[in-house]
Amino acid sequence: MKRLTSLLLVSVMMLFAACSLNPGDTTSNQDAYYPITVTDQSGREVLIESEPQRIVSCYYIPSSLLIALDLDSRMVGIEDNADYRPIYSLSAPELLDLPNVGTVKVFDVEACMATEPDLVIMPLRLRDTASVLEDLGLNVILVNPESQDLLIEMIDVVSRATNKVDRGQELIDFITNTDDMLNSLLDGVDSHTVYLGGNNDFLLTSGNAMYQSGVITNAGGINVAEDIDDTYWAEVSYEQVLAWNPEYIIIAANSQYTVEDVLADENLAVVDAVNNGNVYQLPSNIEAWDSPVPGGILGSVWIANVLYPDLVTDEILENTIEDYYETFYGFSIEA
Repeated sequence: MKRLTSLLLVSVMMLFAACSLNPGDTTSNQDAYYPITVTDQSGREVLIESEPQRIVSCYYIPSSLLIALDLDSRMVGIEDNADYRPIYSLSAPELLDLPNVGTVKVFDVEACMATEPDLVIMPLRLRDTASVLEDLGLNVILVNPESQDLLIEMIDVVSRATNKVDRGQELIDFITNTDDMLNSLLDGVDSHTVYLGGNNDFLLTSGNAMYQSGVITNAGGINVAEDIDDTYWAEVSYEQVLAWNPEYIIIAANSQYTVEDVLADENLAVVDAVNNGNVYQLPSNIEAWDSPVPGGILGSVWIANVLYPDLVTDEILENTIEDYYETFYGFSIEA
């Protein structure tokens, strides 16, 4: 009887072990997690049968996200001109050797298919191309991170599709905790007005529909163009900038003009920001924080440091940047 009981006990234990998910057994985890259906940012339901192992991104924003989610080793195709973005050489230089699949304007379907992907991530504007790829049997996720909330939604969608939910949540927590920190530090401040000059032309600025407007707002500033909500990059006149008379001018990280150009522009000579020397350019030595990359919240911390340096100090800025890139990209910022 004792022998039978022992045998039964061993059998139960073996059955339990066989049915349990071993954290080190990726096959078991995949079998338990997939198939999964995610709703992308176009509202499409995408059924993913198994964990993606070959991922293509034709858009630098999800490309940066894939690195943060520890998925860069699974990428088999990347957007054109990737070598212009320092974040790749700093965190995942092997990506620079991948085949390029074109851009958000000119996508190369043949180059994409040649990489044999099992998941393609594209911006919403390539919806028609996504349909072509779907007809060819590929899973496609469309993303549209045009606000901080939509950026967080993108992180959630991609992390669920790739079985990186915990890592995705860690990234979301960093963004929301940093936002909460700024709200606490800047509580009660008299907000400064800010004009954001665009990449290609100073007289292109961000209306309220764009992610960049939220970067200013999260920094405790007031976007002077916030009433423009019927377009993205809005073309304005010098007369309009003079009427707004911003206290600060911030120019885009990858602008084709400089702070010195703005300060020397006679058309802006009477603007408060120019008179007081309050013209700054967002840094571009890592990635453009005035775009909806996962690290875009750092743009708000940087602008807050410009606007309210006594509240958001250099130390807070440096520590936040260092923590982010060490945690999610595996490199340290040179002092």
